[in-house]
Amino acid sequence: MKKRILIIGASGQIGTELCSYLRDKYGSHKVIASDIREGDDDLMVAGPFEIVDAMDAEAIEDVVIRYEITDVYMMAAMLSATGEKFPMKAWNLNMTSLFNVLKLAKEGKIEKLFWPSSIAVFGPSTPKHDTPQQTIMEPTTVYGISKQTGERWCEYYHRKYGVDVRSLRYPGLISYKTPPGGGTTDYAVDIYHKALKHGRYVSFLKEGTALPMMFMDDAIRATVDLMDAPAEKIKVRSAYNLSAMSFAPEEIAESIKVHIPDFSIEYEPDFRQEIADSWPSSIDDSEARNDWGWQHEYSLADMTAEIIKNLKKRND
Repeated sequence: MKKRILIIGASGQIGTELCSYLRDKYGSHKVIASDIREGDDDLMVAGPFEIVDAMDAEAIEDVVIRYEITDVYMMAAMLSATGEKFPMKAWNLNMTSLFNVLKLAKEGKIEKLFWPSSIAVFGPSTPKHDTPQQTIMEPTTVYGISKQTGERWCEYYHRKYGVDVRSLRYPGLISYKTPPGGGTTDYAVDIYHKALKHGRYVSFLKEGTALPMMFMDDAIRATVDLMDAPAEKIKVRSAYNLSAMSFAPEEIAESIKVHIPDFSIEYEPDFRQEIADSWPSSIDDSEARNDWGWQHEYSLADMTAEIIKNLKKRND
């Protein structure tokens, strides 16, 4: 099989687990990890790794040619909460990195490209419940603005140049394997660590703030399933809505109390509350389910049980 994969941003929260999944699926030597910094020990020893800046077009092209890459997963980005502190830095990273790989695809140097979008493309004027695939998008964060712009460019490059680019609007992603990456939904990662360590958590989002969420295992599977689907099944070339569950901080707290009865949660909302308030509370992803057969596996209860089990094991 000729497929050879490059992951740019492989040391990040999604990239680390995506790399592990793809190496298991296709073989370690066929999946080249890259990032601006080295990753964890497992990532570094499991297969080829290249230090590459996602904004350096020449360096990326060099790796693509040297390894005869067919598929690129462009996972490098500055996320929502961090992006609000460094707006121009976030814009430049998120857009330049996308253009670098779109250009390679346009020139026929790679065959297929994955680029992640986000629920951050939506804004306060978007319908909050069961947000449809096509709807009003007026994002209020630099991260959301860059993702909405990126979606339009992806669709343009597909329509104008025939580029096989595929994308998902990720909800909040929750993992026990890697630390949070500077996103507004990261409370749902941190809360498990604090529950086990301290028995309490102070939430930066207020009670009742429901957001679309997904266990990382489901998100990785969705990403690879989308990339593996026949091109004719991919009807959306901007980015597909993707969903699994929606919950507020008090609901994840209740799911934790099943395993840690004395756990308590308090609320001290900060600047991230305004970001969360601009996003949907639930997502309609029926087009992904109909077009290429997307199905999630994990509920909130399933996810909490899995995370607590694995974090306890790691801490023993």
